[in-house]
Amino acid sequence: MTHRSSIWVIGDIQGCAQSLRHLLQQPALQDPNAHFIFVGDLVNRGPDSVGVLRQIQALGKRAQTVLGNHDLHLLGVAAGQRKCNRSDTLSSVLTAPDADALIHWLRHQPLALHHAGHLIIHAGLHPAWSLQTVLHLAHEVEQTLQSPHWQDHIAQLFGNQPSQWANDLEPIARQRYTVNALTRLRHFTAKGEIDHQYKGAPKAQLGLTPWFDMENRQIETPVIFGHWSTLGLYMRADVMGIDTGCLWGGQLTAVDLRTRQIVQVANQDGPLRPN
Repeated sequence: MTHRSSIWVIGDIQGCAQSLRHLLQQPALQDPNAHFIFVGDLVNRGPDSVGVLRQIQALGKRAQTVLGNHDLHLLGVAAGQRKCNRSDTLSSVLTAPDADALIHWLRHQPLALHHAGHLIIHAGLHPAWSLQTVLHLAHEVEQTLQSPHWQDHIAQLFGNQPSQWANDLEPIARQRYTVNALTRLRHFTAKGEIDHQYKGAPKAQLGLTPWFDMENRQIETPVIFGHWSTLGLYMRADVMGIDTGCLWGGQLTAVDLRTRQIVQVANQDGPLRPN
């Protein structure tokens, strides 16, 4: 990557391989030195999760991704610790001839990336966390996923508790909270707990606060995230939300970190219909 090369951050793909292919073919993304960072949820619900993983792997060192909740769910299923849901479309990965290699690659991806003065995560952050805290907590989870006995330990990362952060959480509880914040968080309740129920756009009357509007946020680094399709494209100086609902018939979005140029393509895979 040269000093002047573009750094494109790409929103949630969720198995929409044709949409990703179309986005990567756009003229603005054709710089041979361009670097691509994905905000997670590469897989699931869409029609071709294995195609998405293979496209990103084919980019080699030009591509990085953070893990989203659907990516972790795939790892849990592959480890035999979670069951597929009725709406899952993970079989293309699990039955692929290169399944072992794909799973190995996926579980070696980070939960947070600090790149070109930005923090890239899938979902959200606790307001008390500094940049160094985020990267340290993410690394703890990454060590669990990358350990030789990861299949035995990944189950401890799933679950809604604890719902509130404390500096003295036990290691397992700390990792679980880290996963829930970095891959599932949208709102906090009035008590400062992660809300796991409401997935819609912010509504003040619900008594919930978007994570990026919490008071006394410690992190000063601009944050780019996905996960929140009902929020849509959300651009301000300190945060950028780029999940624009490709899976649901919306658009797949790329943002250049250095210029904030936005490139979007319409869904090419056929929209998923809500149940």
